[in-house]
Amino acid sequence: MTQVEHDVLVVGGGPGGYVAAIRAAQLGMNVACVDENPVFGGTCLRVGCIPSKALLESSHQFHVAKHELAAHGIKATGVELDLAAMLARKDKIVGQLTSGIAMLFKKKKVQGYNGRGRLIGTDTVEVTSAGGTQKIKAKHIILATGSRPATMRGVESDGQFIGDSTMALGFSEVPKHLVVIGGGYIGLELGSVWARLGSQVTVLEAMERILPGLDLEIGQIAHRTFEKQGIQFRTGAWVESAKRVGDKCVVKCKGAEPIECDRVLLSAGRVPCSDNLGLENVGLITNARGFVPVDAHFQTAVQGVYAIGDLIGGAMLAHKASEEGIVCVENIAGVKSHVNYDAIPAVVYTNPEIASVGKTEEQLKEAGIEYNKGICPYGASGRALALGDTSGRVKMLADAKTDRLLGVHIIGAHAGDLIAEAVAAIEFGASSEDLARTCHAHPTLSELLHEAALAVDKRAIHTA
Repeated sequence: MTQVEHDVLVVGGGPGGYVAAIRAAQLGMNVACVDENPVFGGTCLRVGCIPSKALLESSHQFHVAKHELAAHGIKATGVELDLAAMLARKDKIVGQLTSGIAMLFKKKKVQGYNGRGRLIGTDTVEVTSAGGTQKIKAKHIILATGSRPATMRGVESDGQFIGDSTMALGFSEVPKHLVVIGGGYIGLELGSVWARLGSQVTVLEAMERILPGLDLEIGQIAHRTFEKQGIQFRTGAWVESAKRVGDKCVVKCKGAEPIECDRVLLSAGRVPCSDNLGLENVGLITNARGFVPVDAHFQTAVQGVYAIGDLIGGAMLAHKASEEGIVCVENIAGVKSHVNYDAIPAVVYTNPEIASVGKTEEQLKEAGIEYNKGICPYGASGRALALGDTSGRVKMLADAKTDRLLGVHIIGAHAGDLIAEAVAAIEFGASSEDLARTCHAHPTLSELLHEAALAVDKRAIHTA
């Protein structure tokens, strides 16, 4: 068994782990990153964010070519789906990005190890791979092992007909009827992909609304919009079982008739990958949900051992993990840094896109905070009309006393890009008046935020 030593060892090569490793290297540390997969990038790059967005874009283009080009004076006939080519494009994008991380590691002199990392001491990780086992010592160990799809009692996953998001990224043919268990962002994104490609999609959500945690008003608009697109929803649906019966799948919900379908996507949340990590070897204990507790500097209860990303809970988002990774290593290096969790955006890449940052209207009401609200519909935008995509709105919430921005919620075209302005505004403590006084180029979708900011003070120009 060989043994090597580094200043910082990151266990997990996802968007939290590899970013932490690169930033640590920039700060002059001797850095290593270990991941059990043959390529770095984690769930996000390999079987999550990136491949799903590739399929969302491809399926959207297919839908546009079949149904929307005529409105632009473009006649397209005989449009056909080449699913194999679509999946190959997705895989190519994944390959480009994962190889890019390998290149960055080489350039930044980050040592990569492929194997299963496990704590065996407060300064030592044992890495096991097909090539054998070795011990890696480090002054600082950062745990960034991420999360995995949650399982559900009664759902008999086989990875082919019933399974999680990884399975749904690679169907060899379009399911005639796809049942999605869970009305969160992952289920809706992948459900949208296959609905555009021809599947009948039924979404089962145990709560009385889809997209729980999202601003309620925006969530209700999304529900209505997706129904118009042909997606069927059953809220308040408690799934008791899902199993393969012959060449079909049968899903049973409490108090309802069984649903027969071709494929079942289980998308009922994610759980931290904190098991088999050797936490017990250093005296670390997770909370009841399996998350690793940390302090404001991402230090665990064990000196020199840190944790970031999905492993510590909070919003399970790639960019949140990346921010935590950067702040963690900067604190290790003595650089004062922190994460502003009020300025972490969230995006759902459906069509229309949904993006938000800050507090929802429900959260402000619950906290007893007085606020003013400004709304601008996409239909008021000349740019949206030119795009032929006028569905949606921008909603802005500001403190009634100070006018400081508290939350911005968008549903509509390019919402994921538009939210960046709101994130920056909240990060800098801006008011709605600051955005209202900022000149926005015409005609652009960004004018929607300008108009919503004006509407906060009831002086909108282009809306009644």
